[in-house]
Amino acid sequence: MLSHKSDFPLFNHHKELVYLDSAATSQKPKVVIDIIKDYYETSNGSPHRGAHLLSVESTRLYDESREVVKNFIEAKEGSEIIFTRNATESLNLIAYGYIKKLLKQEHNIVLSITNHHSNIIPFQRLCHETGAELRYLYCDDNGSILESELKKIDQNTLMVSIPMISNGIGIKHDVNKIFNIAKTEGAIRLLDAAQSVGHDLVSVKALEPDLMVFSGHKIFAPQGIGVLYGRKDILEQFDPFLSGGDMIEYVEEQSTTYADLPGRLEAGTQNVAGVLGLKTAIDYISEIGLENIISLEHELTMYAFDELKKLDFIEVYGNRDRGALITFNVKEVHPHDVASILDNNHVAIRAGHHCCQPLMKYLNHPSTCRASFSIFNTKEDIDQLIYALHQVKEVFYE
Repeated sequence: MLSHKSDFPLFNHHKELVYLDSAATSQKPKVVIDIIKDYYETSNGSPHRGAHLLSVESTRLYDESREVVKNFIEAKEGSEIIFTRNATESLNLIAYGYIKKLLKQEHNIVLSITNHHSNIIPFQRLCHETGAELRYLYCDDNGSILESELKKIDQNTLMVSIPMISNGIGIKHDVNKIFNIAKTEGAIRLLDAAQSVGHDLVSVKALEPDLMVFSGHKIFAPQGIGVLYGRKDILEQFDPFLSGGDMIEYVEEQSTTYADLPGRLEAGTQNVAGVLGLKTAIDYISEIGLENIISLEHELTMYAFDELKKLDFIEVYGNRDRGALITFNVKEVHPHDVASILDNNHVAIRAGHHCCQPLMKYLNHPSTCRASFSIFNTKEDIDQLIYALHQVKEVFYE
């Protein structure tokens, strides 16, 4: 198995570290770090705001990056790509720039119980404000949405929003099946691709979401850059969520007209370095080959799944059909205690409710441990995780 660990400078400073928390945020390859440094040293300017060399160069880099993102997810045109801070901001832009003006008391919004909090709270708030009904698609113990739940999508459903891969339990949802039902009922289809872009084949041409969100920092890009994809005819219906510079056409004392897409939804000086970092991360993924990343992460995940299953003091949640993450618990030991002991053994995992408390409550697992995998991991990292879990057993069981 080929590891790409040498591409990531952080491990030069933390040589013993086994980083198993990429579902929270990935580490950054040298090419991404270098391009950000180079931008600030050689090309820093305000895009779309000047005729001088640095402004022109900054604009060029910003606009070229949008095209790379467009091609990566197979969107039709660059104006369907809106840059935000992260998936959370993208979801709030959808909620308050679009859904809010459409949602009526007679409507319902349908969410998966496996949704991240950022894909629940904005729509929960809107339903409380309007009196619309908020419905959940419930799942089995493995996280798979139950067939009987799909009837909750009906002619009064304004929007259906699901994750492609659940960050809380790792399940891969049947997006096409759910979205086909939503399309039949005339509902808006929103896809949370935060755990799947860069880890799975994510094509808006194939999946046909009306709207989709993801964060750059989970796919080797810097923190503070995210993406909202939307069909152009839908984005054109958005009200600007933020107002200010660069999102206008003309401003008079008492009136304003707005710029065309994508500018009208990207107010203020943009995070050019972050956008450039995202482009470089996508180029890095493409150089390795997405199919190779999928294969490597799948091999690691299945190895970890099987090794964890061998331990009688570990409870693993979900089945083998999953993304590159596994949630589990050491029986009768709080996940925070597990994570602390693992950290003492240089193994970094996530412990808690993973920003999906409704799912955790529904499954009766208030808190879990989560190990997630990336291209800088190896089977030896998994072995170190297993060794550290035996240390947990020694502390609490013996």
